[in-house]
Amino acid sequence: MASSPVSPATPTSFDQDERLRWVSHISRLMDSQFRVPGTTWRFGLDPIMGLIPVVGNLPSMAISGVLIMTMFRHGASGSLIMRMVINVVLDSLIGSIPILGNIFDFAYKANDRNVQLLRRHYQEGRYQGSGKGLMVVVAIVLLLGFGLLLWGAWALAAWLWHYAELHSNW
Repeated sequence: MASSPVSPATPTSFDQDERLRWVSHISRLMDSQFRVPGTTWRFGLDPIMGLIPVVGNLPSMAISGVLIMTMFRHGASGSLIMRMVINVVLDSLIGSIPILGNIFDFAYKANDRNVQLLRRHYQEGRYQGSGKGLMVVVAIVLLLGFGLLLWGAWALAAWLWHYAELHSNW
């Protein structure tokens, strides 16, 4: 049975849109690119970067923000974007806790979750959402979170510097 041609007014599917395939590829790189040999456990660059206290979550959060913005520009609704932001904020907050955060990063995979949410959104035919006002709120929340992580890294570095000065025998 041959498939009917797609009319120009019909939006492309998730897998046919090159920009959304890019989102899927980057998400996989961040969350599940590598496999622990002999197991089914998968991980990506996110938990590896998370090994650097506080600062390691900054690039991960920035990449997640870019992925969310791309998904929004390609039809994710406002409510879907909010669910995606909650995934990223949860991943960033818990991921910044030493040791527990690293374990959480291996298991949670916020970017993969967000791509699955968008795929489901496309499959259900709800890919033409609007929420431009909400996107401003999302951008502000992500920037505030990014700023807090950056401030935390600065404060930690300042404390370590002060501690080293007090305890040095120079």
